[in-house]
Amino acid sequence: MIRIEDVAFVRFRAPDLAQMQTFLEEFGLVLAKVEAERLFMRGAGTSPVLHITEQGEPGFAALGLRAACLSDLEALAKAEGLPVQPFDAPGGGSVVVLTDPNGHRIEVVAGQTPVDPLPLPARTAWNGEITGRTRTRQAKRVAAGPSHIIRFGHCVLNVADFRASEAWYKARFGFITSDEIEFMPGMPIGAFLRCDRGATPSDHHTLFLLQAPSGPGFNHAAFEVADLDDLMLGHQTLKDAGRHAEWGVGRHILGSQVFDYWRDPWGHTLEHWTDGDLFTADDAPNTATLADLLGVQWGPPPPPTLG
Repeated sequence: MIRIEDVAFVRFRAPDLAQMQTFLEEFGLVLAKVEAERLFMRGAGTSPVLHITEQGEPGFAALGLRAACLSDLEALAKAEGLPVQPFDAPGGGSVVVLTDPNGHRIEVVAGQTPVDPLPLPARTAWNGEITGRTRTRQAKRVAAGPSHIIRFGHCVLNVADFRASEAWYKARFGFITSDEIEFMPGMPIGAFLRCDRGATPSDHHTLFLLQAPSGPGFNHAAFEVADLDDLMLGHQTLKDAGRHAEWGVGRHILGSQVFDYWRDPWGHTLEHWTDGDLFTADDAPNTATLADLLGVQWGPPPPPTLG
């Protein structure tokens, strides 16, 4: 077993790379590299690639996970009887390719060369009773435009057998449970899993496995944006572009993120989020209900198409 550091990227197939690039730029990603049959997009952070599109029939192609170091990748490869290969994408590095019990392709990378972060818009202070009123004699102005995606935060995969999938991912990548979801007492159907980074805080969930009635498949991928203003600016940009809004804006119960879900031109669900919970390895797992999973602290209820 190794302990991965984070998710790294998500990979899709689409018949029109130019159309995908236009949508992703409206969504807040930035072009890293484009080839005849592949499109690579990055965010404002140091990761060299967050979203990959291959030319082809529309579909989910792979989830990328990031190992801490090359020695961890080599240990994983030895345990699985798989080769360590060069990773042919911006940032380079090495990759081991696995297939999970549901047929999902999992690409574990290490040794990527980080890129310089991109500048983020300056933000003036928030005025309020709790935050204080430090912004005086200055108007607050935010420039219109797409959100600024900082990083890839988590992925949700639908699975055929939750317990079997949970065991597979935990045994190889060291995930720990934040919240296990029960359809009814004693009947688990999924769990929010986070990276085990010891005393270093980790997102409430890096991977969510859900035993869905529809069977195995891609559910959604979520990207962290700069702040609440940034999320709302992105919402308006996508709305003005006529894109397919699926769910939001609201605040989740589990994970606490402020969220906004959209569909790409081929129906894949991508989420903007900000202000999520962080936990360490010392924080115990919880059990939650389906109502907790689908509920919101504020905002609209989920649509029946979600996932």
